[in-house]
Amino acid sequence: MPLDRRQVLAAATAALSVAPVQGHPAEAEPEPSNPLTDWRTIARQYEVTRDITNLENGNWGIMSRPVLKQYLSFTELVNKNNSYYARRQYDGDAARVTARIAQSLGVEAHEIALTRNATEALQSLIAGYNKLTPGDAVLYADLDYDSMQTAMQWLRVRRGVRVEQISLPEPASYQSVIDAYDRALQPSRGIRLVLLTHLSHRTGLIMPVREIASLARERGADVVLDAAHAWGQIELDLRDLPVDFAGVNLHKWIGAPIGVGALYIRAERIRDIDPFMGQAGPGSPISQRVHTGTVNMAAVLTVPAALDFHERIGASNKERRLRALRDRWVHPLLGRPGIEILTPEDPRMYAGITSFRMSGRTSAAENVEIARQLAERYRIFTVARDGVAKGSCIRVTPGFYTQTGDMDKLAAALGQMLA
Repeated sequence: MPLDRRQVLAAATAALSVAPVQGHPAEAEPEPSNPLTDWRTIARQYEVTRDITNLENGNWGIMSRPVLKQYLSFTELVNKNNSYYARRQYDGDAARVTARIAQSLGVEAHEIALTRNATEALQSLIAGYNKLTPGDAVLYADLDYDSMQTAMQWLRVRRGVRVEQISLPEPASYQSVIDAYDRALQPSRGIRLVLLTHLSHRTGLIMPVREIASLARERGADVVLDAAHAWGQIELDLRDLPVDFAGVNLHKWIGAPIGVGALYIRAERIRDIDPFMGQAGPGSPISQRVHTGTVNMAAVLTVPAALDFHERIGASNKERRLRALRDRWVHPLLGRPGIEILTPEDPRMYAGITSFRMSGRTSAAENVEIARQLAERYRIFTVARDGVAKGSCIRVTPGFYTQTGDMDKLAAALGQMLA
């Protein structure tokens, strides 16, 4: 009996439905006339809990209504056709999804491999990087993701290298971050591999990737770029950056279902990443650099719908919106005694994520308590983040359904807490 997946795949191209949905909280700003930046209409495409104001969208991104609809359809399709679909047809569909991801990132399909998340992609790149010899050094920073720091430390045992960590400046400026990497990458230090986070999950700080990666390349070091929070929060074109290795997520700011990420290796560098546990020879395709086992096939099939929705809004529109939401709560608090904002005002260095710290409250326990008070007293959900050199902080992360009134609510709550 013929499968109906073609009809389902065709339906995924109609990803942005703007039919009115009742019950969404009112926006605290006038509705613009341009539908591409009509954030009240876009917000209606998300089914959001009314129990709490969720400003912790950095964990993973909620699917829009049309994407969720596609995901449920694909889940039914895969479940119904089971191993016949998995063994006879999924590979072809997955290849088409991979090509779509590559197109969106500005690279070639043979430079992309599907993973379950950015962590899996980056761990595969770090563990498989075969250009290190005993006595070389590798570098990471305090704002890098914990699992990636662990992977870099693992290279001490696996490759016999020296592991160096730097603390990024706080308060930061564009030039001070470049200078920090400039000092760390002095040729005498023998750095051969750099973990570089494009947009930090801890504070939201955006790194000067082009300048830092160029410095590394000039001094004989390769960069593994952690773009887990960058793609979909800011514009990202991997081909335009001087990096050869990167990991991305699709279930954060692109809005795909949980369980989809991707690994990127520039074509001429594929041999420099070993196949996973030697499962193939050095001339094998990029897909052999990671082994995911059985994946959520429905989630993978839903990626084109998520990309359609993302591209219909536009990456630059998303970027501007997230900055505006961040400014809405940050600007009333700038310069106010008792609170530290951990991203600078330079628009090159922040998007949606921004963290704060109540002055003097640098322990993890203190910031967990502040997050608890925000949730219980003000019904605002945030999260405490540890690992920043100067102390723990609270991360605030709006989503694409977030209203300006939500940010006003946060600013008022913090103002009361300071008072």
